[in-house]
Amino acid sequence: MGSAEEDYNFVFKVVLIGESGVGKTNLLSRFTRNEFNHDSRTTIGVEFSTRTILVGDAVVKAQIWDTAGLERYRAITSAYYRGAVGALVVFDITKHQTYDVVDRWLKELYDHAEASIIVMLVGNKTDLAQAREVPMEEAKMFADNNGLLFIETSALDSTNVEAAFETILKEIFHKVQKQKQRSSQSNTVSLANENPASMAPVQAERRPCCVAL
Repeated sequence: MGSAEEDYNFVFKVVLIGESGVGKTNLLSRFTRNEFNHDSRTTIGVEFSTRTILVGDAVVKAQIWDTAGLERYRAITSAYYRGAVGALVVFDITKHQTYDVVDRWLKELYDHAEASIIVMLVGNKTDLAQAREVPMEEAKMFADNNGLLFIETSALDSTNVEAAFETILKEIFHKVQKQKQRSSQSNTVSLANENPASMAPVQAERRPCCVAL
């Protein structure tokens, strides 16, 4: 008998990317374990954690991969973009240089991930608003112009952390549902006489690998 942790309908792989020190690891730990580490060390390679949430009437297991921001780990981490259906591109609102390189991170992401990946731009560390260097309006406009979701967060005081992950997971879920509807409509006639098991949603959804958009 499976455990509650295994009782889910979808698995969505989401990657956290951005410069070193922007708070990716603490965003991950805040969302998956409700923890914040003031002495968080630089991620080496990739770290991984999961959390299962309810999206509509479906149980979604989020596989969240925290990638290293340092240049020397770039060749290792880019391999982990494959299979991702969502990405959070994180910058530090108090360090404009971490925002200036968002374009480079997006290019790297699109070079290695599926073109249909859903991307959210995240301005982290709003608890340090007095040291802000990146205006929220500027980042929001960039996100709008590039077809990205946008939110500002604080891993330290939990502001919008839940909202960030839940929003991108809901967007992925809705995209998957729309694709299933289109597929169902287009296959109604051609698959009418085929094995109905081939269209069973639970079988497709319970695969151990991630859903591909």
